[in-house]
Amino acid sequence: MPHFCRMFLILVVTMFLAGCLALPIKDPYSYSSAVGQGGGTPFASYGEGRITGVRVWENNNYYYYYYNNNAYISGFQLRYGNTWSPVFGNEVGEKQEMDLFNDEAIVEVSGKYNPADYICYLVLTTNMGRTLSAGMPNQVSFNFYPSNMGNELRILSGRFNGAGITSIGAHWGLVDMEGAGNSTLETALETVTPIY
Repeated sequence: MPHFCRMFLILVVTMFLAGCLALPIKDPYSYSSAVGQGGGTPFASYGEGRITGVRVWENNNYYYYYYNNNAYISGFQLRYGNTWSPVFGNEVGEKQEMDLFNDEAIVEVSGKYNPADYICYLVLTTNMGRTLSAGMPNQVSFNFYPSNMGNELRILSGRFNGAGITSIGAHWGLVDMEGAGNSTLETALETVTPIY
């Protein structure tokens, strides 16, 4: 093979490989659309760094339970790093709490909701297989998980009223452990779809 042909072949292969490396990277953020009735005040959790703890309050209002065969999630709170977010909803009923280990992240949010009123059951699952569950598993099922491997829960958003959480959605992304703070907050909030 003449020297010119070899050089041309090397150039073509190099251009091809460079083109492969320049392919666009898939968006590292995803949003699991909110479920639930959606009445009340909107919320979106926020904080710096990785989620390191979760608190969920379940209201077992026996009058409501007796007539509707349903308990519901009255509120929740997430800890980012060492700082707890505000409570979204109410601190009413029994509290379930889970502290996450180092390198542990929430990779699935599932549960059940009553289309007429509240989130009835909430399950948060980590990459280590641990779960926190609250409420009663009745009504319509939902299951949220990230679209991209390696992503984790960054934000929970939705709505709440005077009694409890009426809708919930999940925002997934990467955590910049090297950078200063929450690199996903602004991008994730851009993906929020209003609930009417």
